[in-house]
Amino acid sequence: MTLFQVIMLGISAFFAFKVYEHIQTLQDPQPKKDNHTPSSFDPESLVQRADEAFDEGDMQKALALYSEANTKVSQDADILFKIGYILQQSGDNSEAIRYFKEALEKDNKNEYIHNSIASVYRAEGEFVSARMHLSASLNINPDNAVTYYNYGNLLVDMKHFDEAKEMYKKAIEINPDFSEAKEELAKLA
Repeated sequence: MTLFQVIMLGISAFFAFKVYEHIQTLQDPQPKKDNHTPSSFDPESLVQRADEAFDEGDMQKALALYSEANTKVSQDADILFKIGYILQQSGDNSEAIRYFKEALEKDNKNEYIHNSIASVYRAEGEFVSARMHLSASLNINPDNAVTYYNYGNLLVDMKHFDEAKEMYKKAIEINPDFSEAKEELAKLA
């Protein structure tokens, strides 16, 4: 073996050793997180936490969580509806209507959105608009006793007492245990 070959062998051994050391410091790649694994920041988890806060009566926390979820999943009808509902409950009818209308643009076949919009319009004295949304709700689901009850309340406000009686009767026909409808019907007798 020549001196050159010995030097080359030494250099090769040195680099082989350095490669070996480097390989020993490498770590296996971390497994990728499953996109369906809920985190505290994904929209589904935020909505779930917001629902829990709502059920516990913490409207501010629920509103904050729904709003954050709305920024992550823009224009989700259910989230928009829930934001609108909380705003309505807190007395901010103008903002509630805005969110309800956005929700309705995404899901115009949702009877609950129509009912909620009608409720806000009724509170604001906009009876024609309220009536239009209650009619739309009944067109979507003609078997919702609560819609007939709400419609009856609207008709009482409009002084259409005979029509209101019919709505209360229809609500009771659908749900014979509907005590509020029975009470309102009795007031009109």
